[in-house]
Amino acid sequence: MPRLPHHGRYAYSAITDRPDFDWPGGRRLAVYLGMNLECFAFGEGLGAELAPGGPQPDVLNYAWRDYGNRVGAPRMLELFDRHGVPATVLANAWLYDEAPGLVEAFRARGDEIAGHGRTNAERQGVLAESEERALIEEATRILTAREGRAPKGWLGPWISQSAVTPDLLQEAGYDYLLDWCHDDQPVWMATRSGRILSVPYPQELNDIPQIVGRKREGAEFADMICDAFDVMLEESARRPLVMGIALHGYLMGHPHRLKHLDRALGHMRERGGDAVWWTTAGAINDAWRGLGL
Repeated sequence: MPRLPHHGRYAYSAITDRPDFDWPGGRRLAVYLGMNLECFAFGEGLGAELAPGGPQPDVLNYAWRDYGNRVGAPRMLELFDRHGVPATVLANAWLYDEAPGLVEAFRARGDEIAGHGRTNAERQGVLAESEERALIEEATRILTAREGRAPKGWLGPWISQSAVTPDLLQEAGYDYLLDWCHDDQPVWMATRSGRILSVPYPQELNDIPQIVGRKREGAEFADMICDAFDVMLEESARRPLVMGIALHGYLMGHPHRLKHLDRALGHMRERGGDAVWWTTAGAINDAWRGLGL
């Protein structure tokens, strides 16, 4: 009987059949915010759309995305400060020059800075292996120079991977990747030179698929966050879990949506108590490696 083609990166494992463990401090639910800081080319390339794009230069959609870096992301930084929550910043490397001081403002509050390609105007998964390796090397070189340390984690622009992306990331020195949304716990992935950790990254609790793709608004997205948190908090008494929330300044940074993100974070902070570990994807990676699972 023929078998389905398989990626060969990990084997099937039901979450109910795995060893039990605790996150640091005996906590059971790890929560992190994936804050995407992205830049886009003017007059060409890819980008999420507020409305169907017209002929280039598409000023409407370019300016809408640029609002995220100028207003939305700084506004969200203030919100995170008010709630006392860290973030994992998923940074396009070219953003340091496109929006000077923005990544640095998140760094100043102690947030993790992870790799997110050069720009979100391109996909890496369509490139030849040598070109994709060069993209990863360039982005990593910039992030390392600007941050004074190499990034541990990577999220591909547009969640784009080729057949060899995990291999290239592991060979470039990355500890973890975020592109696979297949689990609520970290999963080891095989590569041709070793292994790399897949840390859960959400495509349901992600403002692009929900607001841009499914046309939901901020109130409903915040309700989804609260509902997911309530279910996962209860479930984490039986098994430890990771809950990520993916955010973009040009979406949740608008005032009519920020008030609902504020509500969702307040709900989580009030209900979570000592069972919740507010953390970063990099710290989840470190903790998992320390468990030896």
